[in-house]
Amino acid sequence: MENSLPLYDAEQNAGDDYRVAPHNIEAEQALLGALLINNDAFDRIASFLEAEHFYEPLHARIFSAISKLVSGGHIATPVTLKSYFDADEGLREVGGGQYLTLLAASATTIINVAEYGRTIYNLSVRRDLTRVGEEIHNRAFDAPVDDPPSAQIMDAEQALYSLAERGKYEGGFQSFSDSMRVAIDMAAAAYERDGGLSGVSSGLRDLDEQMGGLQPSDLIIVAGRPSMGKTALATNIAFNIAKSYKAEHHTDGTVEVKDGGIVGFFSLEMSSEQLATRLLSEQSRISSGKIRRGKIDEHEWHAFVDASRELEGIPLYIDDTGGLTIASLAARARKLKRQRGLGLLVVDYIQLLSGSAKSSDNRVQEITEITTSLKALAKELNVPIMALSQLSRQVESRDDKRPQLSDLRESGSIEQDADVVMFVFREEYYVSRREPGEGTPEHLAWQDEMEKVHGLAEVIIGKQRHGPTGTVRLQFENEITRFSDLAHSDRFPERME
Repeated sequence: MENSLPLYDAEQNAGDDYRVAPHNIEAEQALLGALLINNDAFDRIASFLEAEHFYEPLHARIFSAISKLVSGGHIATPVTLKSYFDADEGLREVGGGQYLTLLAASATTIINVAEYGRTIYNLSVRRDLTRVGEEIHNRAFDAPVDDPPSAQIMDAEQALYSLAERGKYEGGFQSFSDSMRVAIDMAAAAYERDGGLSGVSSGLRDLDEQMGGLQPSDLIIVAGRPSMGKTALATNIAFNIAKSYKAEHHTDGTVEVKDGGIVGFFSLEMSSEQLATRLLSEQSRISSGKIRRGKIDEHEWHAFVDASRELEGIPLYIDDTGGLTIASLAARARKLKRQRGLGLLVVDYIQLLSGSAKSSDNRVQEITEITTSLKALAKELNVPIMALSQLSRQVESRDDKRPQLSDLRESGSIEQDADVVMFVFREEYYVSRREPGEGTPEHLAWQDEMEKVHGLAEVIIGKQRHGPTGTVRLQFENEITRFSDLAHSDRFPERME
């Protein structure tokens, strides 16, 4: 054994017909040597490099031992490591404890430790890519009848996205000055934007005033009992954002969004055609029932055609695949952002999603996994995610049927993971079902009550991490499922006497 480090490298002995997986033994040796001479260098690669990223199994075992010692507050040197490897056959083959000494002796600097770590990590990802490619190839060749191509494609996409998102270099602590710079940029953008919003405008004035717009990386839960208008509110906001989308395309290929955003809508309950009919009804002001039955006159037909032309070019993308898993939803959202861009993601609704196979036996655990994953996805994509949720039936048993945070179904994790929780409530729905017999004094009182609540809706903000809670009153047109701003007397034009 000379001064050079001994270790068999299959690539040097491979024939022309045999391809060895990507690796760099010298980089692994250099990194381990640097760690052995200065344990402080471990902090530079600890956030992204793991033992499994090493090509040589012996190096993986040495790195694992160094990691355990350093993380436990001990010193990792050839002397302290020797006892861990006395019976290690792999180390014995390359000279035993002397190999550890040679690793440390051959390391001249720790400056390049992070670069060595990135090289080892990137080569590991390339090896995983070849593995995924081989699995896709083999499965396609030998797939049984009950393994359709669509399932193979979905699993392949999921495997590639998992690989893309695993163990990034980025992350860790940022200096306060960097964080402050981002906050100042956000405030400047809000100052320059119409309406002075820091987030994306929902298109509803009073809701924007209460929330400052929909904030990037926020998980926004919209909850309510059936027939309250959860989907209608989400659809209205999605349309408003997509319709107001404006962007500048720069010569370097980047896109700067000036207003609105590209919207992805996961409709797990309604088909894309039903959702489109709702939007057409809202914009043409023709009830969806009349549209479906074709009972519209010539004037309404022209309004319908005009609305369809206006809607045709908006950047609103609908995925109506039923029974999606949270992993599939995340993969499709990443793909949309990469290919088209993304400013808002809507999920209708949480209880129709499913988690991983591990959590499927426990519904509370499954909902926890889903909401935690949605919040992580919002941060990863840096867009607001609006997820709809059902409320428990206990609301109906109370005299005051306005929902509360405790009414969220199946898991406290919905409230815990959400940045904003808003409830949709329409008193009109409950009053209309209490109609007494016609001609009675009670019926006259009921009519008076109906007049007070007709066309009114409340959006109750029960939680908001960076803003006040409270109630926003909106106008709701039930025939066309449309929410709009409520006219306030102080906003009417002055009357001329």
